[in-house]
Amino acid sequence: MTTRERPSNVYTLKQALEVAEKHGYAIGSFSPRYTAMITPVLRAAQKMNSPAIVQISSKELERYGITPKQFADEFYARVASEGITVPLVLHLDHTKVMSIIEQAVEAGFTSVMIDASESPLQENIARSKEAADYAHARGVSVEAELGMIGTTDFVETDKDEELYTDPKEAQVFVQGTGVDALAVSCGTAHGVYMVKQPKIDYERLQAIRELTPVHLVLHGGSGVPAEMMAAAISLPGGGVSKVNIATDLELSLLGALGRTERMTNDECSALDAETLERGRAAVEATVADKIANFLGSAGKAERFELR
Repeated sequence: MTTRERPSNVYTLKQALEVAEKHGYAIGSFSPRYTAMITPVLRAAQKMNSPAIVQISSKELERYGITPKQFADEFYARVASEGITVPLVLHLDHTKVMSIIEQAVEAGFTSVMIDASESPLQENIARSKEAADYAHARGVSVEAELGMIGTTDFVETDKDEELYTDPKEAQVFVQGTGVDALAVSCGTAHGVYMVKQPKIDYERLQAIRELTPVHLVLHGGSGVPAEMMAAAISLPGGGVSKVNIATDLELSLLGALGRTERMTNDECSALDAETLERGRAAVEATVADKIANFLGSAGKAERFELR
């Protein structure tokens, strides 16, 4: 187990997704990217009475100049100072090396993602199982990826190639790894949709669901039409229960600040109080809108089954 004592409303990913799937909604996995933007994500979840996942990827940690401990410390500090009571998960997104996963687990993350999707199937299984065994022994959930989810901005991942998840391989993968959640490639992409348009292969999702009970995750939620996401969430037998949203939050922040270029985490934290609150208000509004009109999770916190 980690050395950090978790508040009673901070859950593992497995615990949270079991409830979401049972009640037919998805939990937003919001990536604030800057530690100063963790606060508006939490505020929106509290105001909307919705569970939420706060996440950051290892590539974002590197690009924005943050350590896993800094991110976790800010998360737990704001949960306390803001009086947040809705169910939460602290998640490490796309990560390829075990040392970062180990740092995150030690820092108090309750969920981690091992991304060995670029590797051949058997190597992906071996690396994902290693991460799952390590995390599970410490009370932490694990997400993995099968297939390759494309990107348009290279913030979270390195490559723009896309390879759809094979349902039969998904069955083998889940059985061989014991992971708690599976990110599947079925048409969405990280970043802003410009030339390519979002789509979701519902038949593929349904086939994966029929062959494996693992909780399903869609990355690249920014820019996907709400009706398209609603159909993915409501698939028979349990659809998508975790949706990653990152780009929309940063676009809201930069738009409110009148900027087009990303900042470092230190640059964001150094903004004057009035500017920072203007940015936070924009991010909070975006998160609240996603909860209400995209995920179906508004008001679901009160139905959350406590551990």
